[in-house]
Amino acid sequence: MRLDGVLFFPVTPFDAAGELAEAVLARHVADGVAAGAGAVFTACGTGEFNALDLGEYGRAVAAAVSAAGGRVPVLGGAGGTLPAARAIAREAAARGADGLLLMPPYLVNAPAAGLVRYVRDVAAAASELPVIIYQRGNARFTPEAVTELAQVPNIVGLKDGLGDFDLLQRIILRVREAGHRDFTFFNGLPTAEFTMPAYRGLGVTLYSSAVFAFAPEIAIAFHKALTAGDEALVQRLLTGFYLPLVELRDLVPGYAVSLVKAGVRLRGLEVGGVRAPLVDPSVEHVERLERIVGAGLEIAGA
Repeated sequence: MRLDGVLFFPVTPFDAAGELAEAVLARHVADGVAAGAGAVFTACGTGEFNALDLGEYGRAVAAAVSAAGGRVPVLGGAGGTLPAARAIAREAAARGADGLLLMPPYLVNAPAAGLVRYVRDVAAAASELPVIIYQRGNARFTPEAVTELAQVPNIVGLKDGLGDFDLLQRIILRVREAGHRDFTFFNGLPTAEFTMPAYRGLGVTLYSSAVFAFAPEIAIAFHKALTAGDEALVQRLLTGFYLPLVELRDLVPGYAVSLVKAGVRLRGLEVGGVRAPLVDPSVEHVERLERIVGAGLEIAGA
């Protein structure tokens, strides 16, 4: 599985009764693919993976797969307790997903050897699916652990959500030294565009884009400018859009998800609010988000 371009992490829509709105999700995914997404990561962090039961998860993956129509890969999130993560992995495979993003195990802090066991066990539950490890929170891998996991045929990459550049450089060098040239690395920090100039210094060119979910015009403009070496536009977008967005995001825990969902609503798609324990943004913060998006669209020429 080759990933390229802007990696799209759709929100998971809920209707007025708080139930999964599959038709809205399908439209959200189809619009994103039409706008130029390189891959779809459904029911992951931005998609409130933590708040979905297994049935909802399966329906969300199926809706995304159907809407993407084979045009780009669709990956589903997995994680939590080991039994739950195995069941989710099998459900993703049954629903037609092209791969998995394996998030951290539930709460437990574990040594590298334990994380390796966890990843191996979940990857084995859906051995036909490529698996990308998500390094963040309590899932902090050593270079030796990632090198060992890279030998497993269906473990194909690592999404970095730590931002520890010293550690990531060590991991990349060890994995490449071991001969795993096709192992994929990408930036998975919240609002990843904000740190991409630094990640590119390590040779990491892929990144997840939460912004793409609500402002694909801005996300695509940034990606084009970054890959073309248009430093002036990159800096204008970072300063005029991404910096104020990050500052707003950091005001309230969980805004990395709920602001994205609010942004999708602002752009005309009714996706409902977030489920507990997240909270929806205040009216003041939504108005501030609207001004930030407007400024970003103007800079992007959209």
